Amino acid sequence: MRRVFITAGLTALIGLAACDSKTEEAAAPPPPPKSLARPQQMYAGQEQISKIDSATIKVSSPGRLDMDATGSVGMAGYKNAAFLPRINAAAPKDGVYEVDVVADRPATPGAAVVTPIEVKKAWPSYPADHLKGVKFIAKTNSVVAMLPAS
Repeated sequence: MRRVFITAGLTALIGLAACDSKTEEAAAPPPPPKSLARPQQMYAGQEQISKIDSATIKVSSPGRLDMDATGSVGMAGYKNAAFLPRINAAAPKDGVYEVDVVADRPATPGAAVVTPIEVKKAWPSYPADHLKGVKFIAKTNSVVAMLPAS
């Protein structure tokens, strides 16, 4: 009886060893690089917009960067849309600074209807020596706008 159990055990081990439990998985894309900047404090009622569709930047006068972003929010009634530049300990190596695109949510919630929003503001004291582009950050995505070559 003992031999029967040992033989059955060895047969099971050999059978399991022959099985290849590895499955080929599709290589996942690498995760996006981690941001080294930290967000600024948002005021009560302020939050990131839901999605950014497009963004542009341009230098309008020395020391002033005009920024424009279009996107959408989850319901009508958002107001006071703005950009909050993120805080960097040092200049980003690639020259792309990050800003959060935020707006004040409505005081009384309305119907959940995707509503377009446009934000046009200037960054008066932007880091002109290091800036090559701006990454606009929303809840679900981000868009990078580069300075035009001059």
